[in-house]
Amino acid sequence: MAECEDLSPELKEVQEAVEKGGLPLAAARAQKALVEFENTKLAIAITGETGSGKSSLVNAIRGIDHTHDKAAPVGVVETTMEPTKYTYPNNPNIEIWDLPGIGTTKFRAAEYVKKMEFKRYDFFIIVSNNRFKENDTKLAQEIQKMKKHFYFIRSKIDSDLGAAEKSQRNFNKDQTLQTIKDDCIKKLVELEVECPKVFLVSAFELHLYDFPTFYKTLEKELPEKQRDALLLVLPNVSPDIINKKKKKLHQIIVLKALISGAGGAIPIPGLSGLIDVGLIVSFAILCQKSVFLTSEGLQNLSRLSAVPLEELKRGLKSPLAGIKITHDVIMKVLTTSAVYIGLVAIEELFKWVPILLGSVVGVTLSLATTYKALKYILDSLIDDAQTVFTRAKKTDFGLECLIMFELFHIS
Repeated sequence: MAECEDLSPELKEVQEAVEKGGLPLAAARAQKALVEFENTKLAIAITGETGSGKSSLVNAIRGIDHTHDKAAPVGVVETTMEPTKYTYPNNPNIEIWDLPGIGTTKFRAAEYVKKMEFKRYDFFIIVSNNRFKENDTKLAQEIQKMKKHFYFIRSKIDSDLGAAEKSQRNFNKDQTLQTIKDDCIKKLVELEVECPKVFLVSAFELHLYDFPTFYKTLEKELPEKQRDALLLVLPNVSPDIINKKKKKLHQIIVLKALISGAGGAIPIPGLSGLIDVGLIVSFAILCQKSVFLTSEGLQNLSRLSAVPLEELKRGLKSPLAGIKITHDVIMKVLTTSAVYIGLVAIEELFKWVPILLGSVVGVTLSLATTYKALKYILDSLIDDAQTVFTRAKKTDFGLECLIMFELFHIS
């Protein structure tokens, strides 16, 4: 059987299914893998004192700003002693739990851990906009006892750099960042935290500083399904993140194409194979949400970056960028692109299918046509996501406004 060096565990299972039972068994395995992925849950706990920038971080890693109707409130004194749950707009199975800072409670660390139900969370983020304190380290030690991962986020780093630049005659950005990180690590080690993982982050500039490195650390330490689920809900903070989303979404394409190839498809005028339109719709919606090219996603990015919405959308290639995806919309896209998709479907059948299946025995043209249609949707949306990212990060004016907002609000 032909081998592919970069197959996911799910696709390796599909390979084995082909050997044992052909396309029907492979499609069943593909369906099982998709259901498991769609039902993957992840609970993230974020804790920190009032004023640490915790709420701004909760919003930023969900790709929304403080004006969103589901945003964590900023600029308010913390009054609740209970965890507050926030979900991602594009996947409610991924939860962020905003915990009251231990300093705002009367509990000792061990009592706090029990009261906040630490067992329910998969990993922890401890946020501070200054030096980490003894309470932070006590929490870390309790989490260590549970053998769960935790990370220290030194927030509002953009504000620190701005202050340092104004006060230091020979200001050096990289040196200042390293000094801040070294100081945090030194303090945590003094307070007996083993190998502290510290990341310097700005909630309003996630594409800068340590957030991309923070995600790479999560990649290594999270179970694969949770890692992939988190990937598809994170904002597009770097071209690398967008490319990783493309890779995961391509794996989903292969699984969905196998399901389509096993039956349930209908003819589309101009295409050489049958296509399950409902399957195409569901993937297109997933893809559009994952790369933040929904209408709401583009509007949020426009507010965050202060780049006009029309400028972000100018000249985008995908017919699905920024619109509501429906059955009728997908039918129009498929028929408009029918000649392109149909001409390459047979070629794709003999090019990529053997890599996965090892032979073309039992493979239908529907499978290849569906694959090409899905890949057309993915490629065009990914290209647009890279374009939008580049346009959004070029401006400094909007970021400066948001930084000022952060400076004068305490949460």
